[in-house]
Amino acid sequence: MDFSIVIASLPLYLSGLWTTAWLVLLSLVIGLTVAIPLALIRNSKWAILYGPSWLYIYFFRGTPLLIQLYLIYYGLDQFIPVKGTLWENAWFCALVSFVLNTSAYTAEIIRGAINGLDKGEIEAAKAFGMSTTQIYRRIILPSALRRALPAYSNEVIFMLHGSAVAGIVTIIDLTGAARLVNARYYAPFEAFMTAGIFYMFLSFILIGTFKQVEKRVLAYLKPRN
Repeated sequence: MDFSIVIASLPLYLSGLWTTAWLVLLSLVIGLTVAIPLALIRNSKWAILYGPSWLYIYFFRGTPLLIQLYLIYYGLDQFIPVKGTLWENAWFCALVSFVLNTSAYTAEIIRGAINGLDKGEIEAAKAFGMSTTQIYRRIILPSALRRALPAYSNEVIFMLHGSAVAGIVTIIDLTGAARLVNARYYAPFEAFMTAGIFYMFLSFILIGTFKQVEKRVLAYLKPRN
């Protein structure tokens, strides 16, 4: 392995690391904001509500992220004018595709957590005279979000790894940086191995962070001696 190539390309990799980090973080924040109401609608008893949400979740979970990115980046201008708008920017198209994808997966995770709640908690809240809105705000959502944390941490890691497709649409993220290095030096092993190490670095940070958060918010579920 030629470390001189890695050292010479380090600024490019660091720039790609920053692009990957903010793109994934922003996608997750917006995706979670979309996923919570989507999960609640998915649990509705009214077909007019849960039907569209089911279709949304089924489509974005059932098709590859790369296909979704291609449809948005290359195919959207067939239906609406994109010149002079944010849709012209590759990063914006990637952000939209990431948000749509992660919101579908996260909504299903949250929906499963809601359906797995102990019915006794809800009955106790009703016995205290809470309204439906209060029960969701004080009991159901806080408890479901805590219980969904382990599964959601996996979705975060998957989103980080899936973000590598952004490099295909001219974005210089970690994968895009590796492609440039390979094109310059014809050194695929050094180029992509370095990008892989950076992805592992981000993954370890995320895994460690989620483990600490899980210890705090799920401590009440541990059996007491």
